[in-house]
Amino acid sequence: MSGGDRIDDTPVHQAIREALANCLINADYYGVRGVIVKKEKEKLVLENPGYIRIGKKQMRMGGESDPRNKALMKMFNLINIGERAGSGVPNIFNVWEDENWEEPEIIEEFDPDRTILVLSFGKKAAEKNGEKKVAKKSGGKKVTKKTQEKYDAILGAMQCDIWYRASEFESIVGVRESRIKVLLGELAEHGLIESIGSTKGKKYRKVAK
Repeated sequence: MSGGDRIDDTPVHQAIREALANCLINADYYGVRGVIVKKEKEKLVLENPGYIRIGKKQMRMGGESDPRNKALMKMFNLINIGERAGSGVPNIFNVWEDENWEEPEIIEEFDPDRTILVLSFGKKAAEKNGEKKVAKKSGGKKVTKKTQEKYDAILGAMQCDIWYRASEFESIVGVRESRIKVLLGELAEHGLIESIGSTKGKKYRKVAK
């Protein structure tokens, strides 16, 4: 909810669209068994034929892209869906981290080659892998350590007398602009920054203490 209005398109919805687009864009349609999407009670599994052309590690890190089906990628991009410069998968991991869900799992199988992405909706243990939750700077809502680090990176790069666009923080925070806008919106809700302008031309400024 936002101001009494229901938000139908959340970062989770966007991440799942990214995952499906990534599955279809990178599928080897000459391979066997085809594309499979399985919705289970606690997880969503997306499978596509073909190995990961840039490698599993690089896929997780992002920054590089080598799609099998470039025409499909362009079609999805025209409706603002699908990875850009390999940012799709890291964005999915970031969203899952913010929801405090178990980390997505990338599985690569060979003979026949197959890529599997498992998106679990199960909550992580509060201190799994030593990552304790920390509180936001204002308000009682809890956020993960990684999200707090993103907030700190944005605030640390801002000056009170300068207005910034969301795109200026992509290289600083390491996530795509759509995710930056969500983070900026949350900071604005808690009075740490202020904004002016419409959705496309929106600018942000740090609030003086």
